[in-house]
Amino acid sequence: MSKILVIGATGHVGRPLIRDLIARGEQVKAASRSGAPVEGAEGVAFDIARPDFTTLFAGVDRLFLLLPGGYADSKGLLLPIVQAAAARKVKIVFMSALGVDADDSIPFRQIEIAIEKSGVPFVILRPNWFSDNFHSFWKYGVDHGLITVPAAEGKTSFIDVRDIAASAAAALTSSRFDGKAYDLTGPEAFSYGEAAGLLSSVLGRKIGYQSIDTEAFVAMLTGAGVPADYAAFVGSIFHPVREGWSARVTDGVQTLTGRASLALRAYAEHNKAALLA
Repeated sequence: MSKILVIGATGHVGRPLIRDLIARGEQVKAASRSGAPVEGAEGVAFDIARPDFTTLFAGVDRLFLLLPGGYADSKGLLLPIVQAAAARKVKIVFMSALGVDADDSIPFRQIEIAIEKSGVPFVILRPNWFSDNFHSFWKYGVDHGLITVPAAEGKTSFIDVRDIAASAAAALTSSRFDGKAYDLTGPEAFSYGEAAGLLSSVLGRKIGYQSIDTEAFVAMLTGAGVPADYAAFVGSIFHPVREGWSARVTDGVQTLTGRASLALRAYAEHNKAALLA
């Protein structure tokens, strides 16, 4: 039986995607550094920094591809996977990022272009900032009652990873969306101050927001042990937030899944235990 290979299987998107695919009766290979089974899927060992394609694509006809968190060299890490998949005629569903189609010089856009020219079926998904960042990347701020990021008053239509996973599952299990790109957002845009207020109401304790400059933010990340190149990358992608480019709302999730995207409050209520942990 044909299989779907999921890169980043143990991550925020990978796990719910695998659960969705398994529920649909699909055969899934879950790629991770450990190679352990994930959410009922067959495990396969794969280190994106030291790729070995010898057995990775065995039995695979579809691929879900993303850049795992913590890495900044998107082209250097992802283009070899794109090339390996294309050589084996494997369909690619690629999780890119909202707004990268604004300029063909953007590394993520260059990966999209390589996929578009690969000759294999593809779907490109461009999600906005994850709602789930609040219980991962920004968890320290939530814990200490003050989220500090260089967003100024810019708004973001945060998207729940469950919506990204559901969109990816739809793209992987149908040919109806092939050859297209979809911008994925939540149903409403919030400033970080407004998001902090919403989290406060759900969690029952005060969470504030303070905008800081990019240099201070990068220093904060590196001081916490984040690699300098990745810290600089994360700092740089707040520029579109400050400019208001992350505020738009799309119907991409609706088109792919047949249902509206999940609200930020629904995210907070679903993840209340993780936010309070």
